[in-house]
Amino acid sequence: MNSYSGFGRITLTIIIAMCLRIVPWPGFLSSINPDWVLLVLIYWTVAVPERIGIFHAWTVGLLTDVLTGRVFGQYALAYTLIVYFCLILHKRLRQFPLPQQGLFIFFCLLFSQMLLFWLKNIQHPAQLHTSFWLPVFIGTLCWPLIYTALRRVRLSRRTK
Repeated sequence: MNSYSGFGRITLTIIIAMCLRIVPWPGFLSSINPDWVLLVLIYWTVAVPERIGIFHAWTVGLLTDVLTGRVFGQYALAYTLIVYFCLILHKRLRQFPLPQQGLFIFFCLLFSQMLLFWLKNIQHPAQLHTSFWLPVFIGTLCWPLIYTALRRVRLSRRTK
């Protein structure tokens, strides 16, 4: 795979994840919408760490801040820290089976949610509702599907 088509695929999947992030979901689905962008960033960081790094996470985080209307830099900080952990552990994470990767994904999503809640709480006091945990669980449950889909996207050119 040449570098332009590979980076194009990565960019396209991140754009699709951003679209899923800002789609107005009906009723209850909006409260369980996982952080699709973070899940895609984690996959690409573990799969091709030489192409996706901290700068990409920061840039995508700033774009997510703009798209979601959050304070500038919140998602950028969360994405950067999580991608940093993924870069450190990427060789180990590749060896894990999907359930074990799911546990790592759970803690990454939980860390992101807690960091965003903490930053929101600094601005003005907020209460922690039970719906706070749902995107973390749903994102963890979606990980095998995202992993399989993005793996097919990454390997599709090799099989042709």
